[in-house]
Amino acid sequence: MVEKVLIMGAAGRDFHNFNVYFRNNPRYRVVAFTATQIPDIQGRLYPPELAGTGYPEGIPIHPEEELAELIRRHKIDLVAFSYSDVPHVEVMHKASICMAEGADFILIGATYTMLRARKPVVAVCAVRTGCGKSQTTRRVCEILRGRDRRVVAVRHPMPYGDIRRQEVQRFSSYEDFDRHRCTIEEREEYEPLVDQGIVVYAGVDYEKILRRAEEEADVIVWDGGNNDTPFYFPDVHIVLLDPHRPDHERLYYPGETNLRMAHIAVINKVDTAPEEGIRRVRENIERIAPQATILLAQSPVLVSDPERIRGQRVAVVEDGPTLTHGEMPTGAGMIAAQTFGAAQVVDPRPYAVGSLRETYQHYPHMGPVVPAMGYSPRQIADLEKTLNAIPCDLVLFATPIQLTRIVTLKHPTIRVRYEYRDHGTPTLEEALRERLPALFASEPQP
Repeated sequence: MVEKVLIMGAAGRDFHNFNVYFRNNPRYRVVAFTATQIPDIQGRLYPPELAGTGYPEGIPIHPEEELAELIRRHKIDLVAFSYSDVPHVEVMHKASICMAEGADFILIGATYTMLRARKPVVAVCAVRTGCGKSQTTRRVCEILRGRDRRVVAVRHPMPYGDIRRQEVQRFSSYEDFDRHRCTIEEREEYEPLVDQGIVVYAGVDYEKILRRAEEEADVIVWDGGNNDTPFYFPDVHIVLLDPHRPDHERLYYPGETNLRMAHIAVINKVDTAPEEGIRRVRENIERIAPQATILLAQSPVLVSDPERIRGQRVAVVEDGPTLTHGEMPTGAGMIAAQTFGAAQVVDPRPYAVGSLRETYQHYPHMGPVVPAMGYSPRQIADLEKTLNAIPCDLVLFATPIQLTRIVTLKHPTIRVRYEYRDHGTPTLEEALRERLPALFASEPQP
């Protein structure tokens, strides 16, 4: 008998698992997706054009809050959990709901949905959101391009808009961001790489994306999202860890899976983390992933004119996912405010409007900073109104993009950036050279 399946997701891993594991498998029929973590992604349809011949009407996407009712209504046989950065105990709470309603609950093995590339793949992943994947990806690209390799980055999916138009997306210019109607989160991931001269692919169908990327690359860099595992089999698997959150590397799904598969484990932010946190993270790596080469790295905050911060009342804007499901109270913007002598970080929460007020209510752990939420025009408008209402002298924005291209602010602004920096030896380049000696040969490989 055909098993009726529900896929729990967040508009990313869930679609990939469907495409690779369920779509053409006669044993299963996927009845619905559920969605969480990202605002306003439910109520859509996984379109028939992408779902295949077995799904002429497409597949509906429901809020995760309807999970138990959907299992009962459709007599679901199997629930496939397919999103990331979730505490292990929370995964089992969700499993308990499913099993209590009579459905089996599965976590698909990491390698089951990895695709084989014809070119070398370097994957940059993490044990939590906000560990520093983005700057590490940029550094990996810089190292490989320094060896005259054609580098293409493939980003973990963020198809939060019209899924039909997002099957395969290629970004090489700012015009591409507008053409694909990118959210702030998408621009945060793509823009710094495009500024670096790197072509970026993303979308929904990662088999098609891989074949397109292979046509213009000597090496593919997988730029991971959240703490998810790679969609492609990596020749080198780099995993970032955050000593500000020690022990999270063994407490979150699927971050622990990433660590157990790591070839290179990078303890990042050692310039700002407590020694005890660094020690505990190192001990966990040595116990959980003894095969991994351990690197230490810094993520120094970079400000073009830090004296502008001194003595000012500042509003701080931080990367959204790092604060929300990444569970960090603050980020690089707060570090910059404290390091460079701001007189006061103005608490933005009393001035929050609309969807941003709802975000603070949903994530009460957040400190006195503004998450750069921009998944829809409404959220972008609420972000702009909130920032303009804050009584401050200066807005520090520690997002990876030039935020003033997206919102119009009445206050002066200054951008806070952060980059990867080796801390001692071995360096990232030395570790890559050891794992991929052919890519460091004098001539590119055919």
